Amino acid sequence: MKASHAFVQALENEGVTHIFAVPGEENLDLLDAIRSSSITLVLTRHEQGAGFMAATYGRLTGKAGVCMATLGPGATNLVTPIAYAQLGAMPMFVITGQKPIKKSKQARFQIIDVVDMMRPITKFTKQIVNSATIPSLVRESFRLAEQEKPGVSHLEFPEDIAQETTEPTLYYKAPYHKTQPAPAAIEQAIALIEQAEKPVVLIGAAANRACSPEVLREFIDATDIYFFTTQMGKGLIDERHPRYLGTAALSDHDFLHRALESADLVLSVGYDVVEKPPFFMKPGGKKVIHINYAPSEVDQVYFPQLDVIGAMDASLQAIAKGLTPPSSWDFSVFEEAKKKIQGHLSKYFQDTRFPMLPQRLVHLLREALDEKDIITLDNGVYKLWFARNYTCYGPNTLLLDNALASMGAGLPSAMAVNMLHPDRKVISVCGDGGFMMNSQELETAVRLKLNLTVIILNDSAYGMIKWKQEDMGFPHYGLDYQNPDFVRYAESYGARGYRPDSDEQFQSILSHCLSTDGVHVIDLPVDYSLNHPILNQLLKEQTQS
Repeated sequence: MKASHAFVQALENEGVTHIFAVPGEENLDLLDAIRSSSITLVLTRHEQGAGFMAATYGRLTGKAGVCMATLGPGATNLVTPIAYAQLGAMPMFVITGQKPIKKSKQARFQIIDVVDMMRPITKFTKQIVNSATIPSLVRESFRLAEQEKPGVSHLEFPEDIAQETTEPTLYYKAPYHKTQPAPAAIEQAIALIEQAEKPVVLIGAAANRACSPEVLREFIDATDIYFFTTQMGKGLIDERHPRYLGTAALSDHDFLHRALESADLVLSVGYDVVEKPPFFMKPGGKKVIHINYAPSEVDQVYFPQLDVIGAMDASLQAIAKGLTPPSSWDFSVFEEAKKKIQGHLSKYFQDTRFPMLPQRLVHLLREALDEKDIITLDNGVYKLWFARNYTCYGPNTLLLDNALASMGAGLPSAMAVNMLHPDRKVISVCGDGGFMMNSQELETAVRLKLNLTVIILNDSAYGMIKWKQEDMGFPHYGLDYQNPDFVRYAESYGARGYRPDSDEQFQSILSHCLSTDGVHVIDLPVDYSLNHPILNQLLKEQTQS
């Protein structure tokens, strides 16, 4: 069997159904093997599009999403989505091509050390130098990519190795069993919780992929402890739950952070230090119990006093079973904070000014979507409003990245979501800056006959940096630009473009898009004038008083 066919057979053995790719000449043997396989090739217009789609596939399925590119520039274009998946713990397997390694015919043309380049941003990276090792290397790559903490594996497949003849071998996929928490750690956790007066639960990114929503909700219901989430922990428990406080979208100076200052114990379920800190620990301050699959990483603002390591479901169930909630617990500060948070979040929901406030958009999208419909966010200042103000009814219904926080991921992510969940409505919310970084994938979405709506928040500037610039007291400078006509741009790809000129017209367009098949692009003028006075000034004043 040709080595390229043995490689694809190994991928089929792993259950691979799709490969997202921009192939090059060094991939042609592998491309031909894919042609005659059960795997679907998804051709994208840029390697970033392929990488972000593969990362989102992994995020939603727990199985490594697969992407492929050629050597040199193809591989370097994958660096950003690889880092995105690695920091965000999204399982992904990357294939890159390479010139022949046994006989060089083109000197060093296009050749860089891709394996060495990948080493800091992957869990595993290796060049294949012997076709007989393909099955074992593929199996090891998927094992490492999918096991906790998930991440990225990479294999470089040289052109001449792909053309070799080899004997096919398939490796058994051994089941992965998570360790059980130590009884001593459970006993210590119970003692700390019962000694606390104002405990609170934090739900982080790792919980959103490795913890059962039912088990976590049962823990909250059994203890009545209030909970809050990081941005990547949103939705694991329905946020209409009476004990939900909010999402830590800002670093500090929000009503949520003010309440957390009063907490004397935080049960940190699935928090990962790659996420933006949801609170800052101080020596001699509140105690933190780290409940996770792996030990805590000591950081200047995160150094838990107790680690409960193992399967998070088992840890929570064991703690709940042995815990007797004391009558001395005082949740009054959280009850008061919840009232302030809810009142503040909904303040501008009915404000129909145009251009539209991001708070108003959050409200309209929440009303328009069902419980399982999905929004993907690119990266921009609007992400803070969605993280704070959008009520998630279920896990992975608001997909955002707060680990690498890369621009350009919103549209490809929505495309992968629609492929995996064609029965759900999918909306991608992008800033004009982030949208333009991978806007060419509109052609891919149209060609694949996907059904999704892209909302471009148009302020003709890099709004997040402009907001930070204002907060630091600098005058506005160097962050404004001109955009293309997004309606005509969308139509040039075969999508449908819209530009509302009022709140009422936007609602009508949104309803049409969500009820009509195809790719829709809405160019929505956005009003960011309240970002600085609310997020930088008002909240700080109100939470310090």
